[in-house]
Amino acid sequence: MRLEWLGRALALALALCAAPAWAAFDLPELMGLLAKQKSGEARFTEQRFVHGLEGPLDASGTLSFDAPDKLVRRTLSPRIETMAVEGNTLTLSRGGRTRTLALDSMPELLGLVEAMRGTLTGDGATLQRYFKGTVTGSPAKWTLDLVPLDSRLAAQVRSMRISGRASDVLGLDMEFVGGDRSAMNITPGAAPAPVQPPATAPAAPSTTAPSGTPGRTTP
Repeated sequence: MRLEWLGRALALALALCAAPAWAAFDLPELMGLLAKQKSGEARFTEQRFVHGLEGPLDASGTLSFDAPDKLVRRTLSPRIETMAVEGNTLTLSRGGRTRTLALDSMPELLGLVEAMRGTLTGDGATLQRYFKGTVTGSPAKWTLDLVPLDSRLAAQVRSMRISGRASDVLGLDMEFVGGDRSAMNITPGAAPAPVQPPATAPAAPSTTAPSGTPGRTTP
């Protein structure tokens, strides 16, 4: 009887020890979580560390996406510029000039765009076409490490790390071949409203006396 009790206790202990492995948070589960978010807006701040420069290059602006394939990055500082991607079309706008390009003509940029679109929309199949992905953490706090599979992309980008909480993407760190790297912090929520110019105050009534004095009428 005692041996039977010990056997049951041992089996239960083994089952409890194995439970975390069965319930491991993996790429398909993360993609399913992210796929619930069909659209979103966020603010971002980014620091780019360039080899040979003493300090980082700072940028900030807004991000937005609409499933399945529309992604817009609008930089507000240090200068206004917009990068909009929809399908295979990339549109760049800066200083009043606009340029439109086909993404598949630039495999390196295509891979980076698909990393973001695949993550934001939970498209694991597209993501795995360009990267080897490793997920760590839990739904409450996760990290997705991506290593390029495409040789042309790998010649420029060493790795990417995307971090988040539940269906929100909160960070994007990239390490480039040659030592450069960038770190982006993302704050989900509505994009800030554009700054409106101050209203012009109405002109004060004139206090200048009229020229000339009206004539007096003789009774």
